Amino acid sequence: MADDNSTFIREVNDDIRSDYMKALWKRFRFVILGLAIGIVAVTAGLRGWEYWKETTAARSGDVFLAALEKARTGDADAALAEFQELEKTGYGSYPVLARMRAATVLADKGDAAAAIAAFSSIGRDASQPVAIRDAARLRAAYLLVDHGSYAEVSSEVEVLAVPGNPARHSARDALGIAAFKAGELQQASRWFEEIVADQEAPNGIQTRAGLMLDMIAAQGGAS
Repeated sequence: MADDNSTFIREVNDDIRSDYMKALWKRFRFVILGLAIGIVAVTAGLRGWEYWKETTAARSGDVFLAALEKARTGDADAALAEFQELEKTGYGSYPVLARMRAATVLADKGDAAAAIAAFSSIGRDASQPVAIRDAARLRAAYLLVDHGSYAEVSSEVEVLAVPGNPARHSARDALGIAAFKAGELQQASRWFEEIVADQEAPNGIQTRAGLMLDMIAAQGGAS
């Protein structure tokens, strides 16, 4: 008898739940359908967006690699044109990488003024990652060592030549060489001594700084 009662109660509860769900569906069916359609649409949209990003990035990568190959094989004009086009139409990090490579191609072509201007522009572009900006400043500074003044080199990289900055070693190197070429031996000594004293300085830069200090000493030392 107890089993019959349990079965009866369970069937009644099932009927009640069924009637309740029917009532809920009747009342909220449009809301439920709308939510379901929205979820499907959002999912499809996200997948479409991811596919677009992947294919667009892949196309930009293909163009970038093709331009690099042209630059490597000496077709500088074609490489420059492709890099400059990628600056405008590329996706993700490719536009700024193309800007950097375009400036490098200009330097390789012997157009130092244009290359310096391009690197300097990237170095002052606050929308770019700090590492890219610092690398561009350094490239501009090293070109200015041969094609500019100490003041111009300083304006590019003295801001980097501070303790803790990862780019300080190269910045001090460029500043020291520029100062030496300008005959400002005291200033050059200061930068090279900072390199030698910095235990984190790369071996190559530290060795060059030591040699430069020897050359300054051979010329009578810093005045």
